[in-house]
Amino acid sequence: MKVKKMVIIYTILMAGFFFLLVRPWGTKETELHNMVYYNEQKIRIEQEIVQGKALEDIEREYGCEIFFVTEDNYNIYLNQALQKEALILDYMEGEKLTGKIVWSQREIRYQKLEKELLYKGICVWVLLLVGGYLLFFYLYLQFLRPFHTLEQFARQISKGNLEFPLPIKKRNFFGAFTESFDIMREELKRARESEYQANRSKKELVAELSHDIKTPISTIQATCEVLEVKEKNQDTLAKVAVIAAKAKMIDELVGNLFHATLEELAVLKVETVEESSLVLEEMFQGLNFYDNLVMDNSVPPCLVFMDKLRLQQVIDNIINNSWKYSGTEIVVTFVEEEGGILIKIKDHGNGVNPEELPLLQEKFYRGGNAKGKSGTGLGLYLAGMFMKQMQGGMEYYNEKGFVVELFLRKV
Repeated sequence: MKVKKMVIIYTILMAGFFFLLVRPWGTKETELHNMVYYNEQKIRIEQEIVQGKALEDIEREYGCEIFFVTEDNYNIYLNQALQKEALILDYMEGEKLTGKIVWSQREIRYQKLEKELLYKGICVWVLLLVGGYLLFFYLYLQFLRPFHTLEQFARQISKGNLEFPLPIKKRNFFGAFTESFDIMREELKRARESEYQANRSKKELVAELSHDIKTPISTIQATCEVLEVKEKNQDTLAKVAVIAAKAKMIDELVGNLFHATLEELAVLKVETVEESSLVLEEMFQGLNFYDNLVMDNSVPPCLVFMDKLRLQQVIDNIINNSWKYSGTEIVVTFVEEEGGILIKIKDHGNGVNPEELPLLQEKFYRGGNAKGKSGTGLGLYLAGMFMKQMQGGMEYYNEKGFVVELFLRKV
């Protein structure tokens, strides 16, 4: 049960106890009278005696006792009344003392006692209420709050946040207990750091090996190019072509592995600078190997933010994908907008399955039309990452083919 609920229940119980405490006094209508009141009562009694009203009726009506000096037990009654601290007034007939009118002070004393008891009861109730709250506060500080802190600590650790500190109070009953948990957090943190460093070392090794493998592959490709020029034997040329194709495939796979490893190592950095938008024409013209790349209009001249190397990688990847999956003419359109330049790259193929569109930028994802074609599913993922780091953006959709839009922000 939560502390808040316990305090509310305790407050309700104490309120009920207070109601029961004051209810008996609250339902009584008591009145204490002064001497003026009793003198007025004495005059009325004397008048009613003179009128001949029965003593029993008078005593019952006024709540008093009347005895006369002529009674045998007069002195005894008088002494008893004095012992009881009763209020005694003289009953006079003219100038002559005839008797006594006695009002008992017992009720007055009881009323005073009841008031004193009520006052003391309220004092005890206040002490119990304040003491209860102090007890709850003490229990919360010493027992419940440490467990609440441990609960938050465990939740943060389960989320992987090993930087979440666990305060340790040595005077607390659970000081050693919480210290053990904090030691566990430090050990987990050290273990995670060691694991991260080990994985980083492995990835750095893979990146170095991938880079080193590219050198002999380049040599094989260069040799194949020389043989294709000099060799006349068709059978030999066919075998050289097979070697060149396999070398190209290995080069692409190693390149993808190299890029993926560098990206995870945060080595693929983007250095955005101010560049003229006219360099975009050069980038696209350099990719028009098969004369099927059409630039629909000229590039609007302005300054934009870009990293030429990374932007060239993005454009290369998109153009190569269009050739690989559509094999159609590719149209490039440049649109100047208020905030920058929009580059629209469109082919006339079958497009992408609408269900697969949201997944194209996921790392290592390849669509259903990628079967039998080389690739690792990193191209659009890296392209989207590069465009975002260049303060731009990338979108893609189907429109009688597949369309990719790149946005470069103006300076």
